[in-house]
Amino acid sequence: MNFFLDLDVARLSDSLVASAMAVLGLALLAYAADLALRHRRTRTEPATAAVLAPASIGSSHDVRADEHAAPETAAADDPNPVDGASREPERMTGRAGTSLSVLGVGLLVAAVIARGFAAERAPWANMYEFALTGSASVGIFYLASLRQAPVRAMGVWVVGLTLLLLGLGTTVLYTPVDGIVPVLDSYWLVIHVAAAIIAGGLFTVGFVATAAQMVRARRRRSTDSRPPAVDGASDDPFAKVAHNAHLVAFPIWTFAVLAGAIWAENAWGRYWGWDPKETWAFITWVLYAAYLHAQATDRRWARSAGWLAIAGFLSFLFNFFGVNIWLPGLHSYAGV
Repeated sequence: MNFFLDLDVARLSDSLVASAMAVLGLALLAYAADLALRHRRTRTEPATAAVLAPASIGSSHDVRADEHAAPETAAADDPNPVDGASREPERMTGRAGTSLSVLGVGLLVAAVIARGFAAERAPWANMYEFALTGSASVGIFYLASLRQAPVRAMGVWVVGLTLLLLGLGTTVLYTPVDGIVPVLDSYWLVIHVAAAIIAGGLFTVGFVATAAQMVRARRRRSTDSRPPAVDGASDDPFAKVAHNAHLVAFPIWTFAVLAGAIWAENAWGRYWGWDPKETWAFITWVLYAAYLHAQATDRRWARSAGWLAIAGFLSFLFNFFGVNIWLPGLHSYAGV
């Protein structure tokens, strides 16, 4: 009887994942429409500003303040009172994307919980379950980032990456609910892997925000003589989200690496053996440490620090996909 009950819960988890993917697909379309409307508005705003410019001559308004505010206003989520009516479609599509994202992430969380009940253990013991919980983590931290800065413009990329990961999980990586090998039957499975999942979600949000900030800074350099701000104190919302995400993720990833070393000593009798997964976890740690160091010390290096963050994220992805699939090692028992 318990077997059939677990089987039904496992099917429920799979159904919730499929539902979440459908909802997130709609969110992707809404965010894509929002991004297209933003792009069209930014192309038409310069012409509007040129028409309105003569009316401001001789007024008490600080022209320098306008120069500094204009680039930020173009990317902000909050409407500008002057042209609020023209931004109504943009606000509607953006809000629809966020609402659908909330629903989709909620379904993913429910799927993770159902998977855990079906397996009667922590639901991240193989690559499919890691992909599932990792996708939920990315969604949660993206929605949290919306509360600290107007960065809805990166929603299409975050949701797109999440759908890509879920698609790989449900096709290539899918594993039916089953038991685990004895070495994984440990409380360290909860501690070590959970920390890696949390850090991975933050790294993903930080990666998208970093890429968005770098693209935006490049566009500004081509149209604005002022040097772009590049540090964590920048008024660029993408820079703020990227800096905060990496600043929180790095100590969590450090803890995950240390917890893995302690678990390795319990399981294999040594803390560190340069197993492929251990090696790439260390490479990822070094890259993110270099990124945070560059941002905190030398401003000349800070302008290129974003590339270190991108390299760190690619290293993290290779540690998950490449090492598990192509590089045999002591961690190969997790399989796909």
